[in-house]
Amino acid sequence: MTKKKFIIDFDSTFTQVEALDILGEISLRNDPKRDEKLKAIKDITDLGMEGKVTFRESLEKRIEILNATKSQISELVDALKKLVSKSFQRNKEFFEENADNIYIISNGFKDFITPVVETYGLKEENVFANEFVYDEDGNIVDFNRENLLSKNNGKPETIKKLNLEGDIYVVGDGYTDYEIKASGLANKFYAFVENVNRPKVTSQADHIAPSLDEILYVNKMNKKFSYPKSRINVLLLENVHPIGVELMKQEGYNVEVVGSAMSEEELCEKIKNVSIIGIRSKTQITRKVLDNANRLMAVGAFCIGTNQIDLEACQEKGIAVFNAPFSNTRSVVELAIAEIIFLMRNLHDKATKMHQGIWDKSASGSFEIRGKKLGIIGYGNIGAQLSVLAENMGMDVYYYDIVERLALGNVTKIDSLDELLETCDVITLHVDGRKENKNIINKERISKMKKGAILINLSRGHVVDVPALKEALESGHISGSAVDVFPSEPKNNDEPFESELKGCPNTILTPHIGGSTLEAQQNIAQFVPGKIIEYINTGNTYNSVNFPNIQLPFLKDAHRLIHIHLNEPGVLAKINQVLANYKINICGQYLKTNEKIGYVITDIDKAYSRNVIDALKEIEGTIRFRVLY
Repeated sequence: MTKKKFIIDFDSTFTQVEALDILGEISLRNDPKRDEKLKAIKDITDLGMEGKVTFRESLEKRIEILNATKSQISELVDALKKLVSKSFQRNKEFFEENADNIYIISNGFKDFITPVVETYGLKEENVFANEFVYDEDGNIVDFNRENLLSKNNGKPETIKKLNLEGDIYVVGDGYTDYEIKASGLANKFYAFVENVNRPKVTSQADHIAPSLDEILYVNKMNKKFSYPKSRINVLLLENVHPIGVELMKQEGYNVEVVGSAMSEEELCEKIKNVSIIGIRSKTQITRKVLDNANRLMAVGAFCIGTNQIDLEACQEKGIAVFNAPFSNTRSVVELAIAEIIFLMRNLHDKATKMHQGIWDKSASGSFEIRGKKLGIIGYGNIGAQLSVLAENMGMDVYYYDIVERLALGNVTKIDSLDELLETCDVITLHVDGRKENKNIINKERISKMKKGAILINLSRGHVVDVPALKEALESGHISGSAVDVFPSEPKNNDEPFESELKGCPNTILTPHIGGSTLEAQQNIAQFVPGKIIEYINTGNTYNSVNFPNIQLPFLKDAHRLIHIHLNEPGVLAKINQVLANYKINICGQYLKTNEKIGYVITDIDKAYSRNVIDALKEIEGTIRFRVLY
């Protein structure tokens, strides 16, 4: 059987850049008109690529502006080796194994192309490109005008002379690459858009390829990756930080960004072809939404809380959920400290009066925080760090938690919530969003608080009975409150905010900004994509909220089978029986379960019958199965 032949362009295809643009940056480094000339080179390149000027005319003009030398070509080669297209770097094995059937045909120059592609195992005799002409001092003065590739329609003419047999596939980003197919010399033209997207070129393509992975996948030659990353659709909602967006794009995913939250109905429609969704606190991932999520593999909560996600339904459907449990801890703690000081000094009302022209200089109702008792409800990451900072500022710190926690410093654990409320001058809530926490601070519990105490809620809106809090503030039983979270919140900045707490005395209301600092958002935007990418690439579930946590070794010289199933007896035995029936050698195996699901990772030798995949999918209790390599 005759193997497929691949004809690949160099500039903006094999490399991320146009080489002559980079040569210009080198040769014009000290030219006073450098920026003007570089722009001229780029403009001429684009016109040529779009077929708006003849190639020879484009080449002549660029050579003239460049004013480059032979010695600068070595510097260019070093730069280009670092700028090989990302998907080409990922698939180096493809080039090495198919070197006999890969041809680089470019309107660029052999002088810099050959040294770059040879590092990928490609053969010098399979490189067809232009050649510089140098004078005796090594200055580039012209190009070989007899070379077919220096002439218009040079690529088709070069291929005709090669007289290649078999199916010929062209991969490129320019109009000259399309001309090969238009001349009847190729079976397919893949418009390569990983680096640049030219509409005039893509409109003529047989297939638009966001990466080399895509081309190898459709040709069943994808030995490096089991699935093209460009086919993994990512939806990021609620103004996820640009760092998170960029990390997903760098990974090669097809990313869509939406600035606000979506309603359940909108999301049901939007999520149908989404593989990864990233949200913050306002978007509700309900069972109904998940019933419409045909391809969803992972949910990223770019925040601490996950009560806006139906974790049980995600688990049942084999969808892993990741959050950022530590990334905004410091930001929330600092806000809590600031609000404690602000409220103890009654600064909110005094500042409001100043804006109204009222001078109210008085020490009445104004206190230091040193020596005051701070009661922390929920001693997790935030509660524990808050206790350290508050103690360092001279507060006596107490905490209550239903989970046994290690007390830091001189913090005192209190065995009952009522005792904590009766003891402390300031109560601050740092609990999660589970249903059991609804209205844990209700009218009865507020009545147990010390008269004149302060209440801070930076956790979840539903944990405090808002009407009861309002009544206590207006009666003076509570002297002040800071609330950052509400039972019902606007979906975006355009919607109005409504709350019974508006206008209450010494009450700070903030729009759910406890973790909204640039530092926190950057930390979250780095952490969450990292965990999702690791899960997609390796199956690693460490730090997942709803999956059994497995930290896996890197996959090496094997294929990884990921089997998610209902936690029932005998599933692992059935998996291994299937593998034994097909005489498959296991290189490594990992199993972990929780009360609902089991997660089995099996690394096997690369050679195996594809029928084994179908057999593993048919095991009773299977929720989801995928292969990684």
